[in-house]
Amino acid sequence: MKNQQESPKNVSNSTPNLGHYHYDPHLVPPEIKARAAREGENFAHVEHDIPGDTEHLHNRDGYTVDEEGLINNYAVEPEIYVKEPGDLKKQQKQLRTKRLQELQELAEDEEGKLTMKHDWRHKGPGMI
Repeated sequence: MKNQQESPKNVSNSTPNLGHYHYDPHLVPPEIKARAAREGENFAHVEHDIPGDTEHLHNRDGYTVDEEGLINNYAVEPEIYVKEPGDLKKQQKQLRTKRLQELQELAEDEEGKLTMKHDWRHKGPGMI
């Protein structure tokens, strides 16, 4: 198709490779054509998100590109705000392992915890 644009070669892998920039494969809205002409090769891409670039911070990791090429940025906390590099990933890993351990404890067989006087089993899918 002639109305499809090749993606630039200097963009990171986090940039989605869109096959088309509109909903209808045969009709291109005029505002999309105008934006594509105005932005050139940076259309639907973040311009300085090159993986090998050490000069810029990559703090735009939370963005998505919709069908019309509009970029939506979502808040992502970069690791520069953490005390030591790697702390955020380590903390997230600890939370994941703790939650998996809790789920495993809830899934264990609880035979013998139900007596005539008291029910020592967990109540539902969560812990009370």
